[in-house]
Amino acid sequence: MKALHIAATGMKAQETNVEIISNNVANMRTTGYKRLRADFQDLLYENQRRVGSQTSSAGTIVPTGVQVGSGVKLAATSRIMTQGTLEQTDKELDLAIRGEGFFQIQLPDGTTAYTRDGSFERDSDGNLVTVDGYAVQPAINIPQDGTDLSISADGTVQVTDATGAQVTLGQLNLARFVNKSGLESIGDNLYLATDASGDAQVDIPGNDNFGDLQQGYVESSNVEAVTEISDLIAAQRAYEMNSKIIQAADEMLSTTSNLR
Repeated sequence: MKALHIAATGMKAQETNVEIISNNVANMRTTGYKRLRADFQDLLYENQRRVGSQTSSAGTIVPTGVQVGSGVKLAATSRIMTQGTLEQTDKELDLAIRGEGFFQIQLPDGTTAYTRDGSFERDSDGNLVTVDGYAVQPAINIPQDGTDLSISADGTVQVTDATGAQVTLGQLNLARFVNKSGLESIGDNLYLATDASGDAQVDIPGNDNFGDLQQGYVESSNVEAVTEISDLIAAQRAYEMNSKIIQAADEMLSTTSNLR
């Protein structure tokens, strides 16, 4: 009975849906995290009577036909790139992006990764790095005797030197993409560009619809507990309904096999 297989695909789809929801909930406090959403598609159809086929020599046609579907599949996990709430930390190296854009991070192999997580540190040489020690690009080196570090909304990094003069250390840029949902997640709050995302467009914060920077803030996750709970309940009910179909199909098969 095909209903067994069809319902099984539904149960598998909702099992994956719950896994995605659980990952969202697990990252509710992850800085810069963007929630995922499961997108589903129906599977191939069996045409038992093809729509539009002729039913007589006079040219009459079948108006609707008979099609029986074969279930559901997971088509995509769309990343929802909406703005998260900005949380004040008062830490001078913490940065939040308000609007469009990603920080550029150089990985150990030289690849450029992208992140919304602006919880930065400085290493033993004074370089601005992520919590994993990956260098922020463009490179910013903060001198040991520098005080009163300030990062403006347009990414200009300045400190006060030993003489009391204000010195500009460099300029932070942001990158954005035509299709930011096409970025590949690699963990550690990092993304890589793909053919789907397009090439990075780099500019100064605040220019040409790029977001600006907020020093002393970080961007929180955009996961909303109420949304995830309601999605979880809907997934659970869908799973239960598919299991009921399997139970009903099993009872029908049992009745057929017990016919005398």
